[in-house]
Amino acid sequence: MIVAGLTGSIAMGKSETAKMFAARGIPVFDSDAVVHELYAAGGAGVAPLQALAPEAVVGGSVDRRKLADLVQTDPALLKKIEAVVHPLVKARQAAFLKDAERHTDIAVLDIPLLFETAREKDVDIVIVVSAGAALQRERALARPGMTAEKLDFILSRQMPDAEKRRHADYVIDTSVSLGETARAVEQVIAAIRAKGKA
Repeated sequence: MIVAGLTGSIAMGKSETAKMFAARGIPVFDSDAVVHELYAAGGAGVAPLQALAPEAVVGGSVDRRKLADLVQTDPALLKKIEAVVHPLVKARQAAFLKDAERHTDIAVLDIPLLFETAREKDVDIVIVVSAGAALQRERALARPGMTAEKLDFILSRQMPDAEKRRHADYVIDTSVSLGETARAVEQVIAAIRAKGKA
């Protein structure tokens, strides 16, 4: 089985692209969705994060917006949060891959901070989802609760898009129509399968 890492900076269209892989029968592990589960009431991430940042836990679950605000004022907190959350996510990824291996030739790990957390070494190939900076900014600022300051802070913590593209095995452009992006996804799947048979 070939394990592909799917990544891209904020508002590049990665979630939409991940859905396209899933719609074509490729199992996709959504790291962000798992983080949501870990942060929900009863989730494995709640108690350790409450110890780190009590004010971020509201009604028994982690408030991601409050957590993001705390990280913005204390960037050192991010490393502590990652030390708690990343091992929990990795354990879920390992279980997903073990299961996927039984019934597929390709599996996708959707990891927003693939390069930033040095996870590229854990996958066979890297797919980067990309769009122009102006479109990225427009999409990001349309999100609820997003401000120009918050976006600049997030971007400052992410590897620049041009560098991600340089390190990618495949780049999927999402500045085009959804139909064109879907065709690009199909081409990438075909290329991966051809590589696997080579």
